[in-house]
Amino acid sequence: MTNTESTKYNTASIKLAIVGLGYVGLPLAVEFGKKIETIGFDINTTRIQELKQGKDITLEVEPEELAQAKNLRYTIDSEDIRGCNIYIVTVPTPIDQYKRPDLTPLIKSSEIIGKLLNPNDLVIYESTVYPGATEEVCVPILEKQSGLIYGTTENCSLETAHFFLGYSPERINPGDKERRLSTIKKITSGTTPEIADKVDQLYQTIITAGTHKVNSIKVAEAAKVIENTQRDVNIALINELTLIFNRLNIDTESVLEAAGTKWNFLPFRPGLVGGHCIGVDPYYLTHKAVEVGYNPEMILAGRRLNDNMGSYVADQVTKLMTQKRIHTVDANILIMGLTFKENCPDIRNTKVIDLIQEFAKYNCKVEIYDPWVDKQEAQQEYGINPIEHPTKGKYDAIIIAVAHNQFKELTSKQIKAYGKQNHILYDIKYLLKANEVDGRL
Repeated sequence: MTNTESTKYNTASIKLAIVGLGYVGLPLAVEFGKKIETIGFDINTTRIQELKQGKDITLEVEPEELAQAKNLRYTIDSEDIRGCNIYIVTVPTPIDQYKRPDLTPLIKSSEIIGKLLNPNDLVIYESTVYPGATEEVCVPILEKQSGLIYGTTENCSLETAHFFLGYSPERINPGDKERRLSTIKKITSGTTPEIADKVDQLYQTIITAGTHKVNSIKVAEAAKVIENTQRDVNIALINELTLIFNRLNIDTESVLEAAGTKWNFLPFRPGLVGGHCIGVDPYYLTHKAVEVGYNPEMILAGRRLNDNMGSYVADQVTKLMTQKRIHTVDANILIMGLTFKENCPDIRNTKVIDLIQEFAKYNCKVEIYDPWVDKQEAQQEYGINPIEHPTKGKYDAIIIAVAHNQFKELTSKQIKAYGKQNHILYDIKYLLKANEVDGRL
């Protein structure tokens, strides 16, 4: 079905619930809310109150876009989504302290929806999981809570009360104002050919970039989880090359710029690899791989390398300080940036935390400056109190950790003004030229 044909899709009978209104769920709810009766459900009371006031602290949706979603309303009460016939789940899938998948949000949302399901209802999951998780973990919960039977190709013709399942992985890129939900091609799937068509047609009502329908939920799950695994492995390679080049006293950026003159050289750069996707998704795939008896050597090696980059940077900075006879104990350290990526307030799984923890081992006094970060969230999540603005002439070491536009606008002279007369300036993000800093990746 083409996008033009998708306009024929009858949405009048649809009552849609979006479960989870974070970076993924809210843009989805807003787009559907422009065209279909939609209820956005979240367990965070503050979040719902802010959305009702037309505010999105994630900055993914502008106030005027929120206002355009005339058919969207918000609730914290799960009873308000009873009577919906399509439920889309957009809750996060983090990892625990042992790097294992934490499916708690997925399980809890499935329990809520299961209690509300009626025959022929459709549940679509967007949360990133390992192949097979949606059917292996969520379906039994939905069946138990609803008393209904999971409808498949084999049994859906039987005279039994069924519910149906779809999977369409999220592809949101937080902070990206060019690649928006509607302009990113959507992968779709369903448990039967008919349901797959229904899921595909539903998303075609809002996705202008089109859809890509696959023949099974497992294929869709796998497609999503390898997207970020591929990026993770490629960045790990560049990070390892950086470790080698630094030992050889070769500037990594110069090497990458030279190699990049060939048309097929991939433009990856070294750095701290965090966030809710790239730093997490590979562990979902490796977890399932080990479960079926395969040890994923390359993926795990890449993950270990990327996870250790924070420690490596801290070590490099302390060595540079020692070379300049700057005492590390009780040293004042300024870290510019806390979020996991530039121009985005998202601090989930940020690897800047690794830097902070490493400097804590030296009893350094670390201050975090990040104009994008919600200070209350930083305190709740990590026990960090970001400063309003750096103090001039105070710091023994300055680290540029995130490439926010506000930092790009500063000259090396302006940044160095934050440091003492004798200080270290280390640039993780290549914002400054090699001759303007003491060290960089």
